[in-house]
Amino acid sequence: MSVYRRVYQPGGCYFFTLVTHGRRPILTRPENIHRLRAAFRHVAVTRPFEMQAIVVLPDHLHCLWRLPEDDKDFSIRWRLVKRYFSVGLEAGVNGRREKNVWQRRYWEHCIRDEGDWRCHMDYVHYNPVRHGLVAAPNDWPHSSFRRAVERGWYEPNWGRSEPAEIAGMEFE
Repeated sequence: MSVYRRVYQPGGCYFFTLVTHGRRPILTRPENIHRLRAAFRHVAVTRPFEMQAIVVLPDHLHCLWRLPEDDKDFSIRWRLVKRYFSVGLEAGVNGRREKNVWQRRYWEHCIRDEGDWRCHMDYVHYNPVRHGLVAAPNDWPHSSFRRAVERGWYEPNWGRSEPAEIAGMEFE
């Protein structure tokens, strides 16, 4: 068994990728999008975090979080989000008595600097285009892209072609 070490940094900013079990496209159902939003809101009440960017695709999601300055535990937040989301869903159970809704592990990356943040922000928002789901990030409904445009981080027509900074990046 491999030993995986996560980087925990108080007040850190992190990029995450979570994938559904067996890459099942359960995130295409409107009730599951609602369930996911409710899970994030529910967890943030007791374990605050700032969702800086998110994109939800049929079988996975990417997001950027900033944790409070005195907190570094993103793992408990993901465990709670996954649990809250999974309650009430019809799904098989594995040998550990866990529902087969999400893959056990997830990808995380501690953001190092402004340039790293920008690349991962672009990756999040360009992902539906990369997967051939839409022609431009603004066309995908389950993304924080429009909010980022409102904040002045993007032009509304950004991403009609792949930005050079993220060409070849792969976090799935």
